[in-house]
Amino acid sequence: MSPDHIVYRSAVWIIPLVIAIVFHEVAHGWVAKWLGDPTAAERKRLSFNPLRHVDPIGTIVLPLGLAIAHAPVFGWAKPVPVIAERLRNPRFGMMAVALAGPGMNLALATIAAVLLGLFGNAIGTGQPGSMGAFVIANLVNFLIVNVFLALFNLMPLPPFDGGHVVQGLLPRPLAAQYAKLVPFGLLIMIFLLVLLPMAFPQANVVARLVVPPAEAVVRMFLSLAGAIA
Repeated sequence: MSPDHIVYRSAVWIIPLVIAIVFHEVAHGWVAKWLGDPTAAERKRLSFNPLRHVDPIGTIVLPLGLAIAHAPVFGWAKPVPVIAERLRNPRFGMMAVALAGPGMNLALATIAAVLLGLFGNAIGTGQPGSMGAFVIANLVNFLIVNVFLALFNLMPLPPFDGGHVVQGLLPRPLAAQYAKLVPFGLLIMIFLLVLLPMAFPQANVVARLVVPPAEAVVRMFLSLAGAIA
């Protein structure tokens, strides 16, 4: 199948994205359980079955549309439920739970780099559209997606994981004020990702604050792959 075919182009992005998102969410649930909150386990969200985590828009429609448009591919899943009051230390626990998702993504990016280094030469790129090319494309995109998801989710605003970290680090009175932003998390995300770039392209927060460090980290992982090879 040609790399320009819509099915091929979508598959080499959506497969890595779905895996990265599922592991990201399960990592939140694992750490929450270890720290005293079994809510995710009780609701059967500690599963690697993508269907338990799929958000129709964030996991399917948006990534598919971006892949078709040759735009940077990103997305989200249904958040794993975490109840702060059930954690043994809610302030520390929420920060640890939040950091688990990006931490998992960086671990997966490391695995992708190692696999590229170990097997890239053996698999070879092959002919465009061949199985070898498909596997390499998935590994490269898996690396890119995981790095981007990790840094994207560390933005210090709700509903991102970085927002939970900021809330946990602030003094309690300021944290209480900051928490008032949480109900507006979806609106904040739409404003930052859609409305602000449309109105002021030069103020594209993701392009300016997330993409440059993500590209630097991806280059670092690719250098690791090259060193292993």
